[in-house]
Amino acid sequence: MTFAELLDSIGGMGRFQIIHVALLVIPVLMTASHNLLQNFSAAVPGHHCQIRVAANSTGGTNVTQRLSAKDLLRVSIPMDGDWEPEKCRRFVTAQWQLLNPNATVVNGTEMETEPCTDGWTYDKSIFTNTIIMEWDLVCNLRTLGQMAQSIYMAGVLVGALLFGSLADRFGRKALLSWSYLQMAVSGTCTAFSPNFTAYCIFRFLVGMALSGIVLNCMSLGKGPSSTAFSGTVVGYCATIGQIVLAGLAYALPDWRWLQFTASMPFFIFFLYSWWFAESARWLVLSGKPDQAVQVLKKVAQINRRKEEGDKLDTEVLKSNMQKEMALAQSSYTLYSLVRTPNVRRISCCISSVWFATSFAFYGLAMDLQHFGFNIYLIQVAFGSIDIPAKLGAAIGMSFIGRRFTQAASVILAGLAILVNIFVPRELKALRTSLAVLGKGCLASSFNCLYLYTGELYPTVIRQTGMGLGSTMARVGGIVAPVVRVTGEYFPYLPPIIYGTAPIISGIAAIFLPETLNVPLPDTIEEVERGDLKNEEQKEKILLQTMGPAMLQEA
Repeated sequence: MTFAELLDSIGGMGRFQIIHVALLVIPVLMTASHNLLQNFSAAVPGHHCQIRVAANSTGGTNVTQRLSAKDLLRVSIPMDGDWEPEKCRRFVTAQWQLLNPNATVVNGTEMETEPCTDGWTYDKSIFTNTIIMEWDLVCNLRTLGQMAQSIYMAGVLVGALLFGSLADRFGRKALLSWSYLQMAVSGTCTAFSPNFTAYCIFRFLVGMALSGIVLNCMSLGKGPSSTAFSGTVVGYCATIGQIVLAGLAYALPDWRWLQFTASMPFFIFFLYSWWFAESARWLVLSGKPDQAVQVLKKVAQINRRKEEGDKLDTEVLKSNMQKEMALAQSSYTLYSLVRTPNVRRISCCISSVWFATSFAFYGLAMDLQHFGFNIYLIQVAFGSIDIPAKLGAAIGMSFIGRRFTQAASVILAGLAILVNIFVPRELKALRTSLAVLGKGCLASSFNCLYLYTGELYPTVIRQTGMGLGSTMARVGGIVAPVVRVTGEYFPYLPPIIYGTAPIISGIAAIFLPETLNVPLPDTIEEVERGDLKNEEQKEKILLQTMGPAMLQEA
């Protein structure tokens, strides 16, 4: 009996696993909210320099009081090329002649402008307070908002690297509980940040905690009968979390209350996380078989399989985990991912897909204001598209193949982004529809990647390969906001880069082997011999589909 069969004997996907998975995935709803929170907490409202007409005009306060807000703005703030008030300049003195539509300005010195030395006036019709408004992160400081998102994604990367190794040392349950606590404390502290520097530090810690939650949530939720179930539920909970975020942000237009509300539930998650059962596999591999037996007996009792649980002891457990223990003792490093030709090709190609998918995903998902529609409705649309997208990816992977589905999803996403460059800004509905299509294709790509990557790598380096892919995705998330900053100087450059990267990675994905209906490899040697085996299988299938006549000719 293998370890997987042993777990099935004490309940498989029974009552314990259902409760366990349910309690694990509820926090995923809120982690999805934290991931995209800056769409709202760092939203940039309409703004212009504060008006100082009374102090500089000969008409005095009485004149300004008789002016409408529109006229006051007209004589105080210059217009940009789109006939909108300049965001970063104002007139040194009030230009009263501009109130006369037939007047022409002869003396250019009268139109002298200056920076916004007294601060800005913000449009509070949608957001009552954001970090942009509170700390004036506009004009010369406008890139700091994107920098804050990059810092958050850097925290996600550091958390993945740090908490992954700590979980191997101290256990999944302990790290998950710590991650809940860190998310609760650092998220709450973010809501009370006194300045931008403190905000970035706490958001970095929130990003670290998010990685710890997602990584250990998936580890504790896995089982021979529950891996597919838990993975599917986690994926759709993340989707629902994106939709929930839109409702929260609409109800809480002040960024501090939004941040506080999204963080407080993690205190509850921390309290009930102590009920979770530690991974029995980790306990055995860490030299704690007695504790593993106690955990499995508890699971058997809750699943009403007490008799099967009573049969367990440390000897039975060790005998059923010979393969896992042998793999744990094998020494494979990152170098193993590039040491041999076939594995090196897989690593390069799949890493590029991970990077491009995450890069383009955050390039789209973190720029909702760009489309000119209601930001809350766009957030709902961006979240809702994941449901049919993930379903389509699952169908494509099952009936067409992993490689085609993976390549098609990223190439279509890139094309949708590039086509949007040529759509006039006046066609907001079409531009938004193309963006939603691109985001859905990227969600499909993520869905493919988690399965496809695990099937491409052999058992001995599968976790290492998944770690490399995850790391490349985090790097993509860090780079995406930085690329968006280039749009301040070359408006079309960010969408060109966001669209080109997925297309290139889709072409790279074509060079990956197909894994549909192919047994999972256990060793690197099997992967190196795999090309001939796969080609023979594909040729046999092709001949069979062409009919008996073709088979006889062959």
